[in-house]
Amino acid sequence: MSQDWSVTEDGQCQPCPTPRDWDLLETPYRFYRFLTEVEDSLNQATTVHQCECLPDIRRLVRKLVLNSYWLQTQRPEINPAAEAAFLNLYDEIGFPLTVQVETHVPGAKSSIHNHGTWGIVAVLQGQEKNTLWKRSPEPEWSNKVVCVAEQTLTQGDVVSFVPAAIHSIQAIGEEPLVTFNVYGETESKERFEFDPITHQAKNY
Repeated sequence: MSQDWSVTEDGQCQPCPTPRDWDLLETPYRFYRFLTEVEDSLNQATTVHQCECLPDIRRLVRKLVLNSYWLQTQRPEINPAAEAAFLNLYDEIGFPLTVQVETHVPGAKSSIHNHGTWGIVAVLQGQEKNTLWKRSPEPEWSNKVVCVAEQTLTQGDVVSFVPAAIHSIQAIGEEPLVTFNVYGETESKERFEFDPITHQAKNY
């Protein structure tokens, strides 16, 4: 059964209440309505941290995945020389969201990174192993990170990340990994790639 998850700043992946599919059925539920409803949810959070909206946005993501055949047809093609491909679904100056579909070949791995903003990922196909990390600064290494846990997500799972959550991913299994990703407005100075050997961090 599919599950909603939430990843915290300290690398904990917590199961969350998961809406029932039949409570989300709405035909047609078009992409423009999804964008509008996400924006409305964020606008209602002007007096609190935007992460307060993550449960509602997870629900909207799940609703779109369930009801939109169009979304299921949006698959970026991977260059034979690459491990991953990205398809931006919407791009408008001033619109505070990045919305895209990602494809990773089996075995593909990412670096250890955060996003500098909140994010929500829905698995459309395949399996995604998330290795979760947290900062563990020491006097000599202010950017040291340590591995906390692993969580494998499968088709139908939806996970949200707070801006400071740190992870790396790997596409496991025999079929390509395809995900639908929504990110807030990135704080570029807060987005890092971490090296667990040298304990260094650089803007990502």
